[in-house]
Formats: sequence, C-alpha cells, structure tokens
Amino acid sequence: MEALKQIVSHTAVLPQADIDTDQIIPARYLTTTSREGISEGLFYDWRFAADGTENADFVLNQPEYRDARVLVAGDNFGCGSSREHAPWALKDFGIDAVISTRFADIFRSNALKNGLLPIVVDKPTHDWLLDHPGARVRVDVEMATLSVDDGPSLHFEVEPFAQYCLVHGTDQLGFLMGKEKQIAAFEKGRK
Repeated sequence: MEALKQIVSHTAVLPQADIDTDQIIPARYLTTTSREGISEGLFYDWRFAADGTENADFVLNQPEYRDARVLVAGDNFGCGSSREHAPWALKDFGIDAVISTRFADIFRSNALKNGLLPIVVDKPTHDWLLDHPGARVRVDVEMATLSVDDGPSLHFEVEPFAQYCLVHGTDQLGFLMGKEKQIAAFEKGRK
C-alpha cells in the first residue's frame, strides 16, 4: 500500500445521497480477488450506457474530472452491503479520499483498511463543496486537516491507528509484520 500523507487535487462532485456499494461496484464485478483493474466496474451502470459506451454526462467521464483524487459525495455514502471491492474500485480509479456528511460504518472501516480516506464534514462545508465542483483541496492526513482554496478549512476526525497506517503506507497485517522482532522477544520471554 502506498503512503498517503497529503492529497492535493481538484474535486469531482457526485451529489446523490445514499449511494450504496452496489452502485459503487455492481455485484457482477465481485468475482475477483485482485484489486488491479477493478475500477473497470466503478459506478459502471452510471458511467456506461447499455451498449458499453461512456455516458458523457457522468462526472467521472468528463475530461476535467477524470484525474480528480477527491470525490465529494452526497450524504450516507457507501451504505448497503459490506463490499471491500467498493474502496478497491475507487482506489484503482485514482480516488484517494471521499468527502461526505456521513458514511456507512462498514464502508468507512473497509475504506480505511484499504488506503481510502473517508472525510466527514459539516453541512455548511459540504454544501460549499457541492456548489463548487472542481474546487482545489489540500488534505493533510498527518494533521487531519482539509483546506479548500478560496473556501473553508477544517479539522476532520480519523481513527488514530487507521491514520498511522495511511501515513505509513501499511495495513493491519503489515503493521503486525513490522513488529515481528518485538513479538518474538515477547513470546521468548513468556517461556
């Protein structure tokens, strides 16, 4: 996993509330255990027409938003079933953070475990971001701050262990494997 210390990007805005994990990554894309290439299915039913052609009206298909690393989503993003594939698809597409007023608990947990930062903001900040698509933002993961050029700045909450893992580019297993010597010493001392 890549270290995620700072994100500087313009935003892409997807204002719909209650975007569930089946909309983020339809069930037909859940047959893989690989994270690579899974972005093919990201928002598939919104990004593509029935014949497979791109929907030019969908925000992530528009040239000015294709490389956005920050997605501003409506309230209650990631609701629905537990799908680790949802954060995988967002990360594989190039999204490093999603901003909303609320996230489903399971989605938030899966996101943090897979290097995707869910940022909860208050309603006035959220409304400002929704009204200013393409706003340039700076996310300092180490300081847990979000700054918007010509807009609001705020501190956001992130669970300390998840924050440590994001900043150091590791996951729970990688963290434990990095403590192998200390664990071995502890176990040796118990005998």
